[in-house]
Amino acid sequence: MRLKPMSPTVPAPEPLEPKPIASGRVLRLPLPDSDAALVGAVRAGRPDAHEERVRRCGPDVERILYRVLGPDSEMEDLAHEVFIAAFACLGQLREPKALRSWLVGIAVRKARKLIGRRRRWSFVRNVAPSDLPEREAATSSAEISEAFRSTYRIMAELPVDDRVAFALRHVDGMELTAVAEATEVSLATAKRRVARARRRFLQLAQKNDVLASWVREEELSP
Repeated sequence: MRLKPMSPTVPAPEPLEPKPIASGRVLRLPLPDSDAALVGAVRAGRPDAHEERVRRCGPDVERILYRVLGPDSEMEDLAHEVFIAAFACLGQLREPKALRSWLVGIAVRKARKLIGRRRRWSFVRNVAPSDLPEREAATSSAEISEAFRSTYRIMAELPVDDRVAFALRHVDGMELTAVAEATEVSLATAKRRVARARRRFLQLAQKNDVLASWVREEELSP
């Protein structure tokens, strides 16, 4: 039995296209809630998935950069570099559900490289209370703001690796296992760096006019 050709009066079905919603925008499929599925959407080439990844994970990246660097005029650019690097090497992410910790690791490496390039931390020494990010300045007194700046001046004296470990552990409050993962070292190495940085920080803080009253003598003991 042969099929008759379609009558020319019956139009062929047109391919389905996204229909605009009332606002004039194109209706898109909702993005997945899980980080693992979001990574899959990014890999599939959905531009809105990349934008969503920045929206979801951007605060984590900025927080880590801020904790390690303190007030820094380059922090926004550095956060942008983190996501550019993450997009370029997305194929290296073996566990998509670990997206956030993976991005934190990239942020730590970027911050470490920036610290290593700088010989003097004039941006810390010269920053005024009014220049501090709003999230700090909105609730900080002049005394706390000065203590904040003094803390980062002292941290600038620490070796780069020790400084990063100290910031993640004692400024951001990471668990030691997370510090080790973010800095790509063993747990034992992370513990040594944190302990060494803490001892040195407290020694220097005792000599600082602003921080001396914040640090107790017994904290200097091993």
